[in-house]
Amino acid sequence: MVTDTAVRGRIRELFEGLVPGEVIDAYEELVAHDGCAKDQAEALVGSAGLVKALTDSGMAHIQPHSPANPAWLQPASPDLALQGVLAGHQNRLARGQELLLDGQRRLADAQAQFGTWMHGPLPDHLVSVVSDRAQISELSVSLANTARKDWMTLENLNTEMPLTDDFAHLPLPAFEGQVRYRSIYDAAAMDDPVARRIIGASAAAGEQARLLPRVPMKMKLADQTTAMLPLTPSGTAGALVIRAPVILASLRDYFEMLWDRATPLKPKRPGAPASRLTPAQQAVLDLMAEGLHDAAIARRAGMSTTTVRRHIAAIMARLDVTSRFAAGAAAQRHGWIG
Repeated sequence: MVTDTAVRGRIRELFEGLVPGEVIDAYEELVAHDGCAKDQAEALVGSAGLVKALTDSGMAHIQPHSPANPAWLQPASPDLALQGVLAGHQNRLARGQELLLDGQRRLADAQAQFGTWMHGPLPDHLVSVVSDRAQISELSVSLANTARKDWMTLENLNTEMPLTDDFAHLPLPAFEGQVRYRSIYDAAAMDDPVARRIIGASAAAGEQARLLPRVPMKMKLADQTTAMLPLTPSGTAGALVIRAPVILASLRDYFEMLWDRATPLKPKRPGAPASRLTPAQQAVLDLMAEGLHDAAIARRAGMSTTTVRRHIAAIMARLDVTSRFAAGAAAQRHGWIG
């Protein structure tokens, strides 16, 4: 049994403010007894709700029974328990951000639909609709020239006419090193030879390009000043020009969220070995795809947690990504997971 008061105090410091106090108490009790039989867990930690809170947050897990031992509620080590708690907060924040973005889009729709009725027309300098094709084309080109720090685009290469090599407007050489050009493309575009040349030329000119399995719409965004959104799938028959700060901030957040999930586009180097995982790495990747934490992957794969983390680092390096979300998307695109 763990009875060191200093150790228990350190555990409380780790989780204070991140989980409710009663959950910390339950975890401390479980650690002090080095776990307990599953059927005794409620009595030890206080209630079935606290058992669920511990297991849902990754602070504890149930080891299934074996011929020699009963089902056991085992506490995770403090570092892995904290990792599970933080992962839960991260997932909730991501979901909250998605809800916020959805709410901002609904707000924009509501302002467009009801704002005129209640307060008169929206100021032209904040939101305007452009329906002239020539004007849309001119705006699309000139908007990039207004960027002084960031130029961001979402592009699914949805066009009314066949793609040609002059579809893209390359980053201006004069802005090299001053303006960060970033574009997220629909991964399906890489199946089209013309689209591949367009994306490759833009990347060669200094654009940072990434791929997503699906890009839902086109978007052009210059700094924190102006955005251009399509009103039709191709965007050539109607566009919304936005200068309202609250909407621009939401669009930037939306772009950054997609950027984090997207896979970097890197040209293939001649003679590079085939991108294949070792059997152990593939096993770890398959378990990652099930949403398991490192400790659970280690148990299922029969490895140590340290080995699992080493394999995960190798997988992310092979895919050239920096997050598990991006690793999952990239692995799926490569056909490494279903």
